[in-house]
Order: sequence, then structure tokens, then C-alpha cells
Amino acid sequence: MSATTFPPDATDATDATPEAVARERWLTRFTRDEIESLRAMDDWRSWLSIGLNWVTVGIAMAAVAIWPNPVVIVTSLLVIGARQLGMAILMHEASHRTLLSDRALNDWVGNWLCAYPVWGDLHPYRAYHLQHHAKTGTDQDPDIGLAAPFPITRASLKRKIVRDLTGQTGYKRAVATLKRDLGASRGKVKRADGGVTTLRGVVISNLVLLAICGALGHPLLYLLWPAAWLTTYSLVMRIRSIAEHGMVPDKLDDLRNTRTTLATWWERLLIAPNRVNYHLEHHLLMTVPHYHLPRMHRMLRERGLLEGAPVAQGYAEVLRLASSRPEGAGARQAGPSETALTQRPPF
Repeated sequence: MSATTFPPDATDATDATPEAVARERWLTRFTRDEIESLRAMDDWRSWLSIGLNWVTVGIAMAAVAIWPNPVVIVTSLLVIGARQLGMAILMHEASHRTLLSDRALNDWVGNWLCAYPVWGDLHPYRAYHLQHHAKTGTDQDPDIGLAAPFPITRASLKRKIVRDLTGQTGYKRAVATLKRDLGASRGKVKRADGGVTTLRGVVISNLVLLAICGALGHPLLYLLWPAAWLTTYSLVMRIRSIAEHGMVPDKLDDLRNTRTTLATWWERLLIAPNRVNYHLEHHLLMTVPHYHLPRMHRMLRERGLLEGAPVAQGYAEVLRLASSRPEGAGARQAGPSETALTQRPPF
């Protein structure tokens, strides 16, 4: 693992960019040993995160097998959708090579245990996502469409949630993802290696999940997996996307262009698995593994570096901000939010 570079005093650089000044503002408040401690990888903690995601899915499915009633089924779909986001988050972790210390194993596990089951692929995602980090908040940010339209009206947000939970968003995402993998996408999310073979991992991993359900005597439980992918997974992806970069005070300031959301235990269960809510910290230093992000947050706060930073007290606050545009207000310039949400990689 390469050492972190500590730049010279930004006040001595007359041509320093706003991004460099913002980075300097927080980085010099940390010692080299503290940075390296935050970047240290404990593989067992990543294995624990992967295992807990899958165990939680198993418990949700088992609950439906034992108590097959509408309340349990809906609860199971909510839990499974959040764990599918958890798989995508750990694929994201692997894209930064912070999932496992062995790079080959990092990529293999990131795909077969995390990405493929939720119709993702680590390798094309990595290049796409690093562009987001390099160009956050600018017109060159491939994820800019996820945040640009907000805030919107409450009625508009309700319509989006209905589309998510009725599978309309998920269906559009499935079509867009299939076109991407077959090399037929005309949007900015393309695959140079597109073809039927790109679906191999997705098909195999889902067949394994179906086989496990069948071996346990409940093959129909597998249907909870695609049902959640089409519905509740769409919803938690939307909420996460809004929370991370929507309605931020300064798109070009590293300390003000990304939001951290302080999540309760139930929000971590149903909306923000695997520390995804600590997104500001992740953008400040993307080589910090997910399990160290809460500690990095505490260190930033103790040093007064989060004053004025977008830190939300829960996802209800985020959704209030996202839907704060008054009804009947002047038309806001249309943003590509729906297209971005359905055509981007699944995280």
C-alpha cells in the first residue's frame, strides 16, 4: 500500500485550486501515522461484512418460509433490498481495492460474492466510479444526474417512490443493464467487452442461490431475490444517491460537496448497510476501508473539521431536504435523475 502524500502548505501555492485548498484544510490536521492507521486493512472485518449480508438475507427468507404472511413478506423484501445494496457497497469497496488485501482475491470475491448476485460487474464499474471521484460535482461527474434535480416537490418525490416500489424503476434498470452488458447501450455507461458472455457471472450466481433455496426445500423463496431487486433495492439506491450528493452547499469543496448521514440502527438495517452513510469521509480519503469510516468521522468532528459540512441527522432529514421545493414554484430545469438512476452501474 503506497504512503499518503502530504502536500506543501496551500497558503504557499498561489495557483492552488479550491479542491487542493479544501484537501489541505483537513489533511494537515492528521498525522501520517493516523492516516496509515485509517487505511490499514483487516480482512476478517470485510469477510464479516460479507457474511452478515448473506446471513441477513437467509434469515429474511427463512422468516417467509416459517411465517408466509403479507407483513413478513413485505418486511423480508425491505431487508433483502437493503442487503442487495450492501452487496453493491462491498463491490464498490472492492473497486477501491479496500475489500481484501490480496488484489486477486479482492476482485474475485468482489465479483462473485457481491457484484454478480445483484447484476453488477466490478471491472467496468471501477473505471466508471473512479471518474466520479476525480470529477465530483462537475459536469464531467458521471453521477451528476443523480443529484442535479434536487430539491423537488413532495408530490414528485412520492411519484418516484411509487415507481420504485411498483417495479417500474427496476424494470427500466434491468433493460438498461441488459443493453449495457450486451454492448448495445448508447449512453455513457458502455462496455467494450459487451456480449452474452458478460452475463455468465450474474446467471451462475443466481442459479447457485436458486439451488440453495431448492436444496433447503423452498425453491420459491428465490423469487424474493429478484422481487427485491426490482422494488426495494431501487428505493434504497435512490435514497442513498440523494443523500450522498444532493442539496450540498458547495459542489467544488471537498468538505461541502458530499454528505454524511448519521444513521440509527434501523436505518442501517433497512437503508444504509456497511457504513455507506459515511460518504463524506469516503470521498475525503477513498482508500479507507468501510469499517474505519466511523472512526474517521469522529476524528474529523473532534478537530472541528465538520463545521459547515453537510452532515444529516438521519434519512428523514435528507428526504425533507430533497422534497423541500414548494408546490407550484417556478419550473426547475429538468435533470436526468430517472435516466441516471436506471442506466448507471448498480451502486
